[in-house]
Order: sequence, then C-alpha cells, then structure tokens
Amino acid sequence: MKKSLSLFLVVLFLLLPLPAAAQNFESSAEVAALMEVSTGQFLYLKNADEPRPPASTTKIMTLLLAFEALERGEINWDDTTIVSERAWQKEGSSMFLEINTEVTVEELISGISIVSANDGCIALAELLTGSEEAFVQLMNKRAQELGMTNTMFQNATGLPAANHYMSARDTAIVARELILNHPKILEFESQREYTYNNITQYNRNPLLGRFPGADGLKTGWTPESGFSLTGTAEQNGMRLISVVLNTESDQARLVASQELLNYGFRNFKFHTVAKAGEVLGEIPVKDGKQQTVNLTIKKDFQPLIPQNRADDLVLEVAEQKELTAPVEKGTAAATLLVKLDGETLAEQELVTTEDVNRANIFVRLFRSLIAFIRGLISGD
Repeated sequence: MKKSLSLFLVVLFLLLPLPAAAQNFESSAEVAALMEVSTGQFLYLKNADEPRPPASTTKIMTLLLAFEALERGEINWDDTTIVSERAWQKEGSSMFLEINTEVTVEELISGISIVSANDGCIALAELLTGSEEAFVQLMNKRAQELGMTNTMFQNATGLPAANHYMSARDTAIVARELILNHPKILEFESQREYTYNNITQYNRNPLLGRFPGADGLKTGWTPESGFSLTGTAEQNGMRLISVVLNTESDQARLVASQELLNYGFRNFKFHTVAKAGEVLGEIPVKDGKQQTVNLTIKKDFQPLIPQNRADDLVLEVAEQKELTAPVEKGTAAATLLVKLDGETLAEQELVTTEDVNRANIFVRLFRSLIAFIRGLISGD
C-alpha cells in the first residue's frame, strides 16, 4: 500500500475481490452521479458538475425547505392554506387543486412527492413565504449554504426557465440533505399512488417495485431537459443516491439508474479504517508542558472502499495546525484523508487525545536555549 504520511498512522484495511466488469464501469447516461448517504462519499461521477436543466428534480429543494420549516415549527402537518388562482392555473403535472379551497401541508407534500404536483409547489411556496418569487430566493440561499456551486433556481417546480439549472453533483447533495435529516420523506416518495380530489394518480418513479430496496426519490421531464431521475435505494445497511440527467427516454433513465445502483452495491463495502479513540499519531505542541500530543478520531472511520484497489490507496494527513499550549482535549489538529487515483474518497478530523498545559517560564527558556545551541552547531 502506498503511504504519504507526515504522522505515524496505524490503519487496517479489509478488502474483498472486485468483479472485473466494475473496473471499467461507464454509465450509459451522459450526466451521472452516485453517492453513499451516510458518508456523503461520491462513488461515481460523469460530467457531474455541468449545469443542466433539472425539470422536476428541482422539487427536491422545494421539499427540503418544507421539511426544514416543519422541523423549526414554522408550519405543522395539519396547517391549511387557501389555493390561489396562480397555484390553480399552474401548468404541467398536477394534484388537481381547486381554487379557493383549503389544502393541508401534508396533502401538499404528498402531492409533490408522489405525483410531482406543480400546483402543490406553488401553494406550498405561497404558504411558506407569501409568493413563489420569495420562495425561490430562499431556495437559492439554501443551495449556497449546502455548497451547490452549479445550481440556480428560477421557480419552485422545475418548469423550463432561463438560467434555471442544477448539476448532478448538486442534485445528490440536496437529495442527501433531505434523506439524511428528514427520512420521513421516503414514506411519501415510496407510495405507489395518490388520490386527491377523488382523482387517483400513480408515482412515476420507475425504480419502485423494480429495483430491490428502492424507495425514492424524484423523476423529471420536460422537452428541454429530457428524462432525469434521482433515485435512492437501501441494501444491507447501505443507502445510495443515483442521479442521471437528460437521458433520451424513460427507459434510458431507468436503465442508467439501475446500472449506477448495481455498481455501487456490488463493488463497494464499508471498511473500518480506524476506531474512535485509537491513537493514530502525534503532533508538536509549542510551549507545552509536554512537547507532543497524540491524535485520534471522535467516531469510527468507515469509508466505502473499492474492493480490489488496496495497492492503490493513499493515506494522507492534511491541514495540520500549529498548536500552542494550552490545548484542550478534543482540539481539531489535522485531517485524515483516504485517497484513490488522486481523488479523496473520504476524510475525517483528527483531534487531540488530552489536555496540554503550558510549560513554565524556566522550561520554555531552557528549550529556547537548547534550540539556539543546536542551530549554531548545525550552522543554521
């Protein structure tokens, strides 16, 4: 195993054989991304930072803002709003809201999640912020907070609009935020049909009932965007998010999504790189009573590792800080990286294992004197 370490590390990898076909995996989609949810680790990227028209995958952000408002107590599931003329008139996929009728937050979230209701998006946006325009400002602000650098929203629905775009990477980022922090969304997204106003419609997600463990998340289509799908599935304790954008047909997006998810589930496994509390190295402490302090991690480090790339893995300690006493236990001191082919697979913060008090003045003076003498001897 290659090592590039400035600190001493003890790391044990458990690796299993990888099917040969996975070594040359290439998504059939022009734009694709695959992410593991618990770590946020990307397992595959293809043109993933190119801004593309997202169609209804836009609604992942709309739903995230709704769930965050629910969490903050700004709205409740049984709160109601009156359907405006603007919501009622909204074109495209619909839950068939009727003008001037009451609809609950839960019904709106159901309609948006299951049947991609554009009218529901407008009604929800107006409830939360007063207008769709104000809601879009909130969408873009939240995208910036999440580090979505190739995203710009112009509406809450994903209907075609100039300068309205998302990248595959950004789509996975917002989908992870929604699933990880608001898992109740999957109770809605996994429903196969929805009836509102005595009209029954069916969930358009082609993964449901076809791919093992699939329970979400969002389809998208417009003539401009083509067929897109942000899918998610869980198998053996691992949850993945697949994103394919702008495919040529609903069958193509299904095939590409299945390929991505199969690639992830078949070829990556969690591996315990280090245990919480395990001593992984040491770092100098200026003016410390003790001159070094041990480093560890706060929680078990279990990145996803390709099953046959042990000899190609590189471990690095990056972003080492200059510590000066006094130093408290648990102080962030460096970052442990696991890298493959020059790309960082995963990283975790290294922290100090104990307090380090400041040395007294006499010890500090003595150390300075010794350093001075050594400098003279070495000719520095």
